[in-house]
Amino acid sequence: MTKQETMQSDQTEKNSIELPEMNVGVVGHIDHGKTTLLGRLTGKFTDTHSEELKRGITIKLGYAETTIYKDKNNYNNEKKGEPVRYVSFVDAPGHEMLMATMLSGAAVIDSAILVVAANEGIKPQTKEHFMALQAKGVKNIIIVQNKIDLVDKKRALENYQEIKAMLKGTIAENAPVIPVSAQQGVNIDRIFEELCKQKIPERDAKSEPVFIIARSFDINRPGTNIKDLHGGVLGGILKKGTLNVGDEIEIKPGLLVKKANQKYYQTLTTKILSLHKGKNSIQHAIPGPSISIETSLDPFLTKADSLTGCVVSRKGVLPEISYKVKIKYNLLKEISGLAEQEQVQQIKIKDMLMLSNDTTITIGTVEKIVKNEIELSLNIPLVALIGNHVGIARNVKGHWRLIGWGEFIA
Repeated sequence: MTKQETMQSDQTEKNSIELPEMNVGVVGHIDHGKTTLLGRLTGKFTDTHSEELKRGITIKLGYAETTIYKDKNNYNNEKKGEPVRYVSFVDAPGHEMLMATMLSGAAVIDSAILVVAANEGIKPQTKEHFMALQAKGVKNIIIVQNKIDLVDKKRALENYQEIKAMLKGTIAENAPVIPVSAQQGVNIDRIFEELCKQKIPERDAKSEPVFIIARSFDINRPGTNIKDLHGGVLGGILKKGTLNVGDEIEIKPGLLVKKANQKYYQTLTTKILSLHKGKNSIQHAIPGPSISIETSLDPFLTKADSLTGCVVSRKGVLPEISYKVKIKYNLLKEISGLAEQEQVQQIKIKDMLMLSNDTTITIGTVEKIVKNEIELSLNIPLVALIGNHVGIARNVKGHWRLIGWGEFIA
């Protein structure tokens, strides 16, 4: 690369920081090609954990980002033309046993790509993920009809009609359906084009900050010199407000402490040492794509996603953690994810339900029901922000299945 090309590349990276930004979830049934598609969209393979590589499925949320460029009427991620949009992707697991993790991914996205393999068609988990997107309030959805290279024209059209039937009468009834071969790189530009057409949601940068931790890391390699060690790193989404390098922050529920046969959560306080968006270091973060925060915490406290599900804000802003919550809820008509159709039964006293609040998962026991409001006692406490969307699941035939959604009330 020449000096001029290097300068242009650096300037492009700088400009990309100021582009319109969005978070996009990639969801769908296992083995329908989500991770391969993300590789085409970003050039990054998101299955980075050894257990995931061994099993060939996504277990934890994967993250990757790209800048979309427009060269005349061609959209690409190859730095051809002018940069037009910065996209942070969240790769959610498709396996039925990992529905809780998928719900966590749905909590931090602005829009979604639902992947359906043309050769296999709509599976139970395809419907379940689609219902989860609706439960979490995700309205901007793109359907990718993947593996189009493995079917003939007749099967492709049949699958297209199946997809349209699933979408009929929903918020995604008019969503674009794009035939794609992720393996061959066919029609990837059409996905970029549709992403650029989507409206960027309004961001609230004036309220007190609320940062949702989706991952936490120790980024230090074994044998690193003490003076070169980095503090614990938090990865996730800033839902509202602003964060700056140097801010004093607190993390709730925080650290689980065991003392004298008692367990309790200890709020962590720390300082922001650096902020990063993709490969770029920034001084100031506003709501938008996923970011990472280097803190002054001992990296031992953040390793192996130990703080995933916690919430971050400035000191004194967050409410006390809740072992009891009230939810105004709505139930689905039927349970998705099952081979046979089954109606959702009404919630009853003593029911055990799984709640998905942002990136936190907990189990609660129903103690009180008044019309469409329930009160639950929780096994693991939450930071229950009033008005937050929460997914509600019930254990059906050995797996947690989404049965409804709601929001926290006072």
